[in-house]
Amino acid sequence: MRYAILSDIHGNLEALEAVLASLSPGDQLLCLGDVVGYGPNPNECAQLLRERDVRCVLGNHDVAAIDNFGVEYFNPIARQAIVWTQDVIDPPTRDWLGSLDYELHVEDFLMVHGSPERYFEYILDDAAAGRAFAATDAPLIFIGHSHIAEYYQQRPDGRIAHGALTQGGEVALLPGHRYIVNVGSVGQPRDFNPAASFGFYDPEQRVVNVVRVPYEIERVQRKIHACRLPEQLAQRLTLGR
Repeated sequence: MRYAILSDIHGNLEALEAVLASLSPGDQLLCLGDVVGYGPNPNECAQLLRERDVRCVLGNHDVAAIDNFGVEYFNPIARQAIVWTQDVIDPPTRDWLGSLDYELHVEDFLMVHGSPERYFEYILDDAAAGRAFAATDAPLIFIGHSHIAEYYQQRPDGRIAHGALTQGGEVALLPGHRYIVNVGSVGQPRDFNPAASFGFYDPEQRVVNVVRVPYEIERVQRKIHACRLPEQLAQRLTLGR
C-alpha cells in the first residue's frame, strides 16, 4: 500500500481536485492539516476529504476557524481570511474539524501539522529539526505548516542534513537514519513553485516521493476576488510565495 500525504489545502478546491485526480485507486489518503483558511472553498475541500474518509490532523488555521484559537498571532491578511472563513464554514465542516487530533501515528511514522514538540511550531532550520527529533522516537515524521517542500535527515551520529524538494523528488530512507519530511502545500505553495505539492510514501520500498501538480490558478484567483478576500492571496498563488 502507498500513502498519499497532503497538507495545507487552505480552501483551494482546484488544487485539491488536481491532486486527487493524480492518485491511484489503491492510494491511502492522509492529511496534515490546514484544510481551511486563505482560500475560497473551505467547505468543498473538507467535504471531499470526508467523503474519502481521510485521516487528518488539526492545523492552526483549522482550529482558528472553529474556536478562534491563535488568531492573535496571525498577520493581518491571514486574520482577515480566517474571519471570512469563520463566517462561511458550515456545520458539517465545523464538526469534522472539531473531531480531529493534533497528531496521528500510522505504521512507523508520525503525522503532525508543524512539529512534534509544539504542534504549530515551524521547522525551518537544523536547530528546529533537532528539537523535533528529540521530542519523539518516531523514525519518520511528516509535517506541513511552512508550505515549503523539504526534508531533514538525522544520521546515526546525530548530525542533521537538509534537502530541498521544491521541484519534487525522491528521498530513499536509509536504515538507522531518521527523517522529517515536509510535503509542501497543496493550496498555497511558498517555495517559489506555484504547482500544488504533496507526497507519496511507500513503506515497503522505504521511499518518499514529493510530487508537484499544476492546476487552474486563475480560476481560484477569480473566486478569491469574488469573495473579497485580500488581493495578496490571489497574487501569491501565481508566485508560489
